[in-house]
Order: sequence, then structure tokens, then C-alpha cells
Amino acid sequence: MTDLHRLSVRELTEGLAQAKFSSRELTEHYLKRIEKVDAQVKSYVTVTAKQALAQADAADELRRAGTAGVLTGVPIAHKDIFCTQGIRTSAGSKMLDNFISPYDATVVAKGKAAGLVTLGKVNMDEFAMGSTSESSYYGATKNPWALDHVPGGSSGGSAAVVAADLAPFATGTDTGGSIRQPASFCGLTGLKPTYGRVSRYGMIAYASSLDQGGPMARSAEDCAYLMNVMAGHDAKDSTSVEKDVDDYVANLNGTSVKGLRIGIPKQYFNVAGLAADVKARVEESLKKLEEMGAILVEIDLNMTEAYVPTYYLIAPAEASSNLSRYDGVRYGYRCEDPKDIMDLYKRSRSEGFGPEVQRRILIGTYALSAGYYDAYYVKAQKVRRLIQQDFLKAFESVDVIAAPAAPTTAYKIGANLSPVEMYLGDIYTIAVNLAGLPAISAPVGFDQDNLPVGLQLIGNYWSESQLLSVVHQYQQATDWHTKRAAIAEENA
Repeated sequence: MTDLHRLSVRELTEGLAQAKFSSRELTEHYLKRIEKVDAQVKSYVTVTAKQALAQADAADELRRAGTAGVLTGVPIAHKDIFCTQGIRTSAGSKMLDNFISPYDATVVAKGKAAGLVTLGKVNMDEFAMGSTSESSYYGATKNPWALDHVPGGSSGGSAAVVAADLAPFATGTDTGGSIRQPASFCGLTGLKPTYGRVSRYGMIAYASSLDQGGPMARSAEDCAYLMNVMAGHDAKDSTSVEKDVDDYVANLNGTSVKGLRIGIPKQYFNVAGLAADVKARVEESLKKLEEMGAILVEIDLNMTEAYVPTYYLIAPAEASSNLSRYDGVRYGYRCEDPKDIMDLYKRSRSEGFGPEVQRRILIGTYALSAGYYDAYYVKAQKVRRLIQQDFLKAFESVDVIAAPAAPTTAYKIGANLSPVEMYLGDIYTIAVNLAGLPAISAPVGFDQDNLPVGLQLIGNYWSESQLLSVVHQYQQATDWHTKRAAIAEENA
């Protein structure tokens, strides 16, 4: 009973089904680990111990009654961007530090319906804007592999909580790489689904045409279990697509790696900032897939240089619109003793938002302003279409496209990268969001400092099953996903 946190999600479901342990015992085990370890990692913003134990007891009742689902009683952590009824939902911001959501996001509600036990809400970059989780109002989350390094962002808390064995899996969101990059930095598997596959209802908006929720876990198999819960049409989300949902667990061996055509964009492997260790590990993983029967095909993605400028016009523009609702009037932070309505607006927003959020709001407002709307925002949307067409042309000759998940391994906390340096770190992930495609990051080794490296596989629309299947088979032939950070080993 001392090593329950080492079990995979499948092993947890089997243990619960066979009554080897109860959900209460499992939940208490994780809560004790959180109490013991999280002071070092700082992944949780809110731990919901009382509610978790109540949910665990209810799950055990369902087990005894014979009416439990597959995942009934398995614990989960939610990124603090998903609204949770009766629990603070902060989005990592002072602006929402006092916000207790009156309803559950669809992803949370689906988790409850599946019998998942919510351990708490985890840290993130403020309003999901950032790549390090340092912009959070609650301070920086640490990378379990090296506590003086960042876990990535914006879903850094979701990555750290799994890498430190403080939850078996976690929800994340991905607007420009915010699931895949932290998964890479923390040695995990993270899936960004096709836009419209997972409901955005109750997920606090950053950039509505780019945001997408997805699972983060140790393995593709673990992610598949959570995708079975998260995916599906939701009438409450107008961007949710009414399309049949696969059984992602049942399909884990559904795609044969033998004969799989993997596109290798030559532009991606000649990027100036690509670290030698990252390039080497990714190439080694592709060689392994080739040994397993995959066919590597060199392809051209000619729009690569347009990714960063296009994304950093569209995303801030949508952010400036979405975040205009935080005005100090209806909910969230309100400044003290405003002189008049303008003072209320100005001070509530300048005191409630951190510098990175303010920067993006200003950029977005500028891009949407009357004199520049056509020159910047409209042009960026046209280029976005060209980026999408670039990918669709590539998929005419290949099944998936391979790339690093990030050009480097995790940065040091306090590295003080300039905004442009940080934005350039998203070079391999943001185009997937611009095109609305699915993509997955999986661990494929370490750099010379023992920091994890991630391989990214990009699929065509609705190919989540294929991506999970390919990574699952790779993980059956390798053991990178089983490696654990020292902090997880020391506190076993």
C-alpha cells in the first residue's frame, strides 16, 4: 500500500475493481504524498481533501453496489483554469483569487460522472499566458526533475503534479503548446486534441479559436483513459463538434507502426535555437520507430517562419477581447476606494493582471484597433489559412508529422528570458493550434543535465486514436515513460 502512486491508471482501475484497495485508501495515500512533497514542488493551488474523501467514499459505495464505471474512484488533478463548483477557480491570477465558481466546467462534470476523485486544482501561468508557470500569482511551480528549473507552461502545475507522483493524471489546456511543452519538460505524455474534440465550456478563455483541453499523464495508455472521459460533443460549447468518439483505450493497438509514414519537416530540424541534445534524442526516437517498421519521409513545411508572428497577433487579439470582461464590476478583483468608474476600471485591471497578461492585452488591443485591424489581425488570419493548407498538403503523403516538442529542455527558474525569446520557444507547437490539428508529446530521453526531452507527433484532424496508438507502441518498446524524477523516488 506504500507504492500506490507507482501504479499506472490501468493498474489502479484493476486494483479498485479487485478490491485490493479502496478509493478512500488510494485518495488518502495521494493526500499524504501531497502534504509531504508539494511544499517543494508547489504544484497545487488548492487541495480539496474534504471533498476528495467524500467523493472517494461515494466511489467505494458504487463499487460495493456493482454500479461503478471503469475509472470510478481514481484520483485526478484539474488545471486551475477549469471551473469547479464551490471551489476557487483562479486561472493563476490575482484577478480571480477570490472567485468561487458556481458551476462545473463540462470536463470537470464529465470527470465527476465517471467517478473520478478531484484532489485539487493545480498551478498555471496567469490566464494560461506563458511557457514557464512563473507568471502565476501564486508563485513558480518547480520541475520535479530539477527543482531549480521550470516545469513549462502554461499547464506547468498539471505536468509537475504527475511527474512528482502527486496525481495519476491531470487535465491541461493547450493554446499554443501548453500541454505538449510542459509534458516535454517533465518527461510525460500530453495530448492536444483536435479543436472541437473536448468541450471548452467552463474553461476560462484565453484565445477562443486556439484553446483546447486535453490529458496529461505518464503514458499514452494513461492519457487514453482520460480522453475517454474528456472527449465528446457538448451543446453548451458552440465550437464543440458533433462527431463520434473513439474508445481510445480499446484502440491503443489499432494503428500499425509498420508502414506508418512519418513526415520529417526539414525546416524543423534546422531551427537556429534547436539544442543539440534535443535534436539527437528526437532523431534517436525516430530511428527506433523506423526499426519498428515506420517509414521516414522528408517533407517541406514552407510556412514555418510565419508561425510565431501569426500566433502572437491572433492569440493576444482574442485575449484582449476575452479579458475585457474583468473590469472590477461583476466578479473578480476590485480595487479599493475607486474615485470614479474610470479609476475603478484602470486600477482593478492594472492591479489584478500581471505584466505578461497586460503585455498581451496591449498587443492584442493594438492589433484590433481601427487603423491596424486590416494590416495586422485580418492579415494574420489569412496567413493562418496558408499554414493550415501547408499541413493538409503534407498529410497527402504522410500519416503523421514528427518534430521536437520544444527546441530546448526546461529553463532555469528566474532565467528572465525576454518575451521574444520565450515566444520563439513555441516554434514547434503553435502551428498545431493555428491549424486546429491534434498533436502529442512523449518522452524520448534526457539531455546531458538529465532533463527530459519530448518527441511531438502531429496528426491529421480527428486522429487522436492514431497518435495515442503510435506512442503506446513506442512506449511498449522503450522505457522512457517509466523513468521517475528523484523527488518521486526519494519520497516513495
